This record gives sequence, structure tokens and C-alpha cells, in this order.
Amino acid sequence: MDLDSLIERKRERFEQLDREIADPRLFDNRKRAGEIMREHASIKELLARWNQLETARRQLDDNRELATSRDVEIAAMADDEIPDLEKRVRDLEREIQISLLPPDENEDRDAIVEIRAGTGGSEAAIFAADLYRMYHRHAETAGLKTEDLESSPSELGGLKEAIFRVSGESVFRKLRYESGVHRVQRVPATEAQGRIHTSTATVAVLPEAQDVDLELKPDDLRIEVSRAGGPGGQGVNTTDSAVQVLHIPTGTIVRCQDGRSQIKNKERALSILRARLLERKQREEAEKYSAQRRGQIGTGGREEKIRTYNFPQNRVTDHRIGLTLYNLDRVMEGDLGELIQSLQAADVAERLKESAVV
Repeated sequence: MDLDSLIERKRERFEQLDREIADPRLFDNRKRAGEIMREHASIKELLARWNQLETARRQLDDNRELATSRDVEIAAMADDEIPDLEKRVRDLEREIQISLLPPDENEDRDAIVEIRAGTGGSEAAIFAADLYRMYHRHAETAGLKTEDLESSPSELGGLKEAIFRVSGESVFRKLRYESGVHRVQRVPATEAQGRIHTSTATVAVLPEAQDVDLELKPDDLRIEVSRAGGPGGQGVNTTDSAVQVLHIPTGTIVRCQDGRSQIKNKERALSILRARLLERKQREEAEKYSAQRRGQIGTGGREEKIRTYNFPQNRVTDHRIGLTLYNLDRVMEGDLGELIQSLQAADVAERLKESAVV
């Protein structure tokens, strides 16, 4: 990938912005001035990182040359520093590649994650519960916060459905690639013959919508309250705390009953509804303006089989990028770092390729 030519174009743009900032009439339009100042700061940071990369590359070249020195001590010292310098070069190159991409307005948002049991009966529901725990453990390790919004338990400790919010730094950027069909291959606890079964669960990761993204008109909503059903204690089951919201124009229905408070359940239901409507709106726009956009990591659609978890071989395979890891035990404990980074790298490469074509 030719980063040099892309950086040169950024330098030219930076000089142009310098001239615009020097114009005393810039702040006649404060909105435009704000956009220019933000772009200027962003490119300035990018160019500083590029300078760091060039310095690191020179240091790496120098160390590689010194490693062949006849002076044994100097050669050994230089050789010891090479792995750290190689890692720094790789990290800086990746950061620069990401900085060169057009910003995605959703990347820094919190996310709403929806998990549903797919094919496989009770085992599918147990797998859905395993995914729920996996994401919660990942969030805890990564310093992210989770808030359960709605769930529907099944027999044997499974989940028919679970919806929760994940908040923190750049959550959607990290979790967006989890959307799709997750397939598990293992011997279920209920299997007496020891046969391996295949089951599925679907995951949808939605950027949390803000009030400014779309307007929920009162006339478009039908809100009903009722008593919650299922487990949850006397307070949940004897008060009209369950809330169901119907968005009449789209027919989208959201029901929340986990909380004791009707007001809290209504807030949760509206939050989920906004996220679903935003996803629908963005998907329609993407199909309209970019019908052929189908990157290496796929569309992120709920119907797309993205990953297989093979328990007998302790193997997890992401089918979108052909990545196979033999650490399924750690993945199920929330260690998603290598998967997420590999998917991000593949997406960056694909988007940079498209940008170069454009």
C-alpha cells in the first residue's frame, strides 16, 4: 500500500487549510470554521505520526545494519532492539492507515447488542447464553460498561434472547464486526450418545442512536403496559411494569419487562427502538448509494454466517477473513482481542483499497 502518495496529498491539503485559517474572514461562518479547524488538527496529528514512523523506520534500518557489525556487543544490543522497533513500525503504520480513512460517524458511539438463539433448540439457547457471558467478560476486561436491557431465559440455563448496552470508548468500532450468525459445534450436555451437534445464534450490534439522529413522533408510537411474565420476583410480576412499544410506520415492536420500573422499561424500549430504526435507515441508505459495497469482512448482516466455534478441537474460525485460532477456551472467556484486531485490519485494508480506487 503506497502510504507516501496518500501522505503527500494530506500535506497539500494541510497547506490549503493553513491558508484558509489565515483568512480573517474565516470565522464569519462559525460552523465552517469549526470544520476546518477540526480537519486541520486531525491532519496535523497524522503528519506528526508519519514523522514518528519515518524516525522508527530509520532506527530499524540502522539497527539491522549494526546487527551485522563485527563488534559482538554492539551487534547483540542492536539485535535485541529490533523486535521492539519492528512492532513500533507496524503499530504506527496501522494507526496511519486508520487515520487516512474517511471517518465513520458511528465509530465512537456506544452499542446495543442483541443475541438470539437460532437453530438447535435448547443447545442454541445455551450457546446464546455462552455468547452473552463472553461479551460481558470481554467488556469487563476492556474497561467497558454493560447494562442489561431485556432478556428471555430458556430451560437449562439458556437464553432465547438477550439485549444489552455496552458503553465506553469507541465501543461500536470494536464490536461492530460481531454482527451475524455464530455457529457452534460441540457435544451438548443433553446428548447421551456423545454426538457432536451444530447450533447457531445470531448477534446484532447496533450503534446507539441519539435523539438528533431521528425523530420519534408520538403519533407514530403505540405504547402499551402490562404485567411482566416469567422470573423476576414478586415486584416484577404483580405490577404493570412491562412496556411494549410499536413503531406504526415500520411495524417494529420492542418489549421490555426486566426492570421493576415502568418508566425505566419505557426508556430502555425507546433506546432499543431508536437503535433498530437507525440501523434500518443506514442500511437503506447504504443499499441506495453503495449497492456494490460488500467488503472483505462482509455486510455485517444478521443472516450472514461469520464464525464457527468448534469445542472438540478448541478451534474458532472467522469465515470472513479465513482466520483460525486454537484458543477457543480463552475466546469464550472474553479474550476477543486477536479476532477484533484482525477484523479491523481487514476492514481497514479493504476500505483503503476502495479509497484508492475512488
